[in-house]
Amino acid sequence: MAMNMTNSKEAQQAYKQLTALQQRFVNKLDALSEIFGENKKFQEVIWLRDEGKHGGGSRFEARDKQIFNTASVNVSQVHYDDMPEKNLKSATAISTIIHPNNPHVPSVHIHISLTELRNAPSYWRIMADLNPAVANEEDKTAFDKALQNLGGKNYTTGAEQGDKYFTIPALQRTRGISHFYLENYKTDNKQADVDFAKNFGEGIIDTYINIITNALQTRTEISKEALQQQLDYHTLYLFQVLTLDRGTTSGLLIHDQNDIGIMGSLPLHVNKALLLSWKNKMQKPQDELVQNIADTIADNGVIDTLTKEKLAKTVRAHYKKYPQALSMQASGNTIPNTVGNHKN
Repeated sequence: MAMNMTNSKEAQQAYKQLTALQQRFVNKLDALSEIFGENKKFQEVIWLRDEGKHGGGSRFEARDKQIFNTASVNVSQVHYDDMPEKNLKSATAISTIIHPNNPHVPSVHIHISLTELRNAPSYWRIMADLNPAVANEEDKTAFDKALQNLGGKNYTTGAEQGDKYFTIPALQRTRGISHFYLENYKTDNKQADVDFAKNFGEGIIDTYINIITNALQTRTEISKEALQQQLDYHTLYLFQVLTLDRGTTSGLLIHDQNDIGIMGSLPLHVNKALLLSWKNKMQKPQDELVQNIADTIADNGVIDTLTKEKLAKTVRAHYKKYPQALSMQASGNTIPNTVGNHKN
């Protein structure tokens, strides 16, 4: 069954634009696999919302196990053309996370989306953050400079909101070392907003490719200490995504038809003992969530497909049991009503 496209011209334009960004990134990552890895291309996986009636999406998943721990580049579009009672008209997004195998090669997260509402102006959400297991000042400088150039007049706001969003209060640190986040971004010039999102996406993708190309060429010595740092950092990444990331939680609460895609940002292994050590640092009821997450993961810390499915159910069940805990999740300067917009 095929995916039905929305009849909204604005959303169609966004989908075309974000799909072009997806292909740009995948092509460049495939080229790295050809040079440095097993020469295995990313493979496309399709998912459908309500059997395609309300859209769906495609994600390209890494198959090169030499270069990538886990990596996916997702584009989705959910729309409710036939359900005028819903506040949300359409939501179109690219969301990608790349976790390289080499601990000296940083991970990246990028999210760009257009939300189209029936009773309010449409708006963009634009995020990018660099996530090294072993920090490298050269990488941070390059990423910061790119964010400053691409963000332009929005850079200061984006950097401040990014640092706020990716703060982990219980651990008194941030996830990642360079952040940018614009929520509810819109101006009086819609085409200028489209161009800004496009240029930002292209520029940050190219910047990351440059960073990791250099890293793969020059950082070939890997110590046991670096691998342990990576395992611990991947644990922190999973902890932040599953206990604080508002986008992940919203996606899980809206529907259960893309759980594996939504969990695509999780690394392949975590340090379960370290994860559990953070339980007592959490406020109630989030300490219960950490315990339930740890209980879902095998003692060897492997995060396979079955574990991802179970983790999605665990997080979903927690927030259905404790809806007030959603107020404890990460936010920028404004909090989007993502879940509410999908309801009647």
